[in-house]
Amino acid sequence: MRDDWVEVRRGSYHDSVTLMRVSRALSERPDVAAAMVAMGTGLNREMFGRMGFDVPEEAGPDDLVVAVRAKDGDAAEAREALDGLLRATSAAPAAPGAAAPPRTTGSAAARADATVALLSVPGPHVFPEAMDALDAGLNVMIFSDNVPLAQEIALKEAAARRGLIVMGPDCGTAVVGGAGLGFANAVRPGPVGVVAASGTGAQQLMCLLDAAGVGVSHVLGVGGRDLSPEVSGRSALAALAALDADPGTELIVLVSKPPAPQVADLIREAARRLDTPVSFALPVPGEDDLTRTAEKVLKALGRKVPEWPSWLGSRHPKPVRGRALRGLFAGGTLRDEAEAIARDALGWDLASRGHRFTDFGDDAFTRGRAHPMIDPSLRLAAVREEAADAEVGVLLLDVVLGHGAEPDPAAALAPAVAAAVADRRDLAVVVSLCGTPADPQGRDRQAAALCEAGADVFASNARATRHALALLDGAPVEGRAG
Repeated sequence: MRDDWVEVRRGSYHDSVTLMRVSRALSERPDVAAAMVAMGTGLNREMFGRMGFDVPEEAGPDDLVVAVRAKDGDAAEAREALDGLLRATSAAPAAPGAAAPPRTTGSAAARADATVALLSVPGPHVFPEAMDALDAGLNVMIFSDNVPLAQEIALKEAAARRGLIVMGPDCGTAVVGGAGLGFANAVRPGPVGVVAASGTGAQQLMCLLDAAGVGVSHVLGVGGRDLSPEVSGRSALAALAALDADPGTELIVLVSKPPAPQVADLIREAARRLDTPVSFALPVPGEDDLTRTAEKVLKALGRKVPEWPSWLGSRHPKPVRGRALRGLFAGGTLRDEAEAIARDALGWDLASRGHRFTDFGDDAFTRGRAHPMIDPSLRLAAVREEAADAEVGVLLLDVVLGHGAEPDPAAALAPAVAAAVADRRDLAVVVSLCGTPADPQGRDRQAAALCEAGADVFASNARATRHALALLDGAPVEGRAG
């Protein structure tokens, strides 16, 4: 007997990371077959439907939806567990006599010797908090996405008038004075400064440099829209100037999602006027990919270019010639880079040949949900769906490690990979693993688990993509373990 319990709690808001943890804790109970606790956004309603739950039509994005499928037909204990889990995530009351917590960003800044405010609230509500921080004299990192474009421009103009920088919105990664913010990897300090209109692009560059023994001075994220025609590189220009003035920065790299051509020209012209040399890593035709950019940086610093680590799990690669490549990414720039490399190899009309690249970190997938580097459920479902498609020959995935990311991504992904290659002897799985040995998840431990599951794993996203393309062509490239 199966008992589906679906409940809508009106106006009960909890952040997506909290709800992901609650969902996972419920799902792991021995009396629960499936569970999902999430806000009633359109995307989440679609996920409930895929799981077989019937959510009332009136449930909206401001309502909490609880769906539990009990194994023994009785969801009573799961209901009690849910309420306990939600209470446990609520803020603890202040101790008697303790000072009341600050009620605004500005009042919080007045209590601390801070220079940067990191904001992570729902995007439509971040503007007043960010302006409050700027008024308090703080640089601002906005982790939030789905921020209106006009508000981004207004914030960056306000920052420029105050001699400050707005990092973001949708700034996933920064390193300031050795402190990692957002999704930051554990990398060594060094002479390379990074301006990043891409979080995972910056992480890939940081991790490759770290693998070569070179560190970073600062990584200043500026948000994925900063090099759009509307924003026109406002934060990128400020970040370039700040790194140029930093005595610890010997070389600057600008990493971006595909920029507007006129904005790229503006940034290049500004870079030529700096005293510090600037390299560019842009996923557009004719530009170097992130791995080649890292290699050029190493050569400019007089450092040796290493053999980038790889771990081959498909010891006898299967023939997948003529089938489709599906890229399922958590990192937008890693997706863009992979698609650019595929277009260069296969031509521009990828879709008509069945090739497809999806960024599950795109705003369309994160409204009311945690980023896929935190909550992998959407992509795991996509792995299962794509693996069942007989037209698919290679799955190309990224795994991005670091502080703030999922604590053990291989724990969920490796079983999915193992099941996919066991069911489909003609399917290959290739993983781009962005991380360092010092990351909390442990790059080498993650690589070993994914390799054991049957994936070919590469520290370089560009090499992973070229390996996947070579498998499609029937001539897999060689890699080395470690």
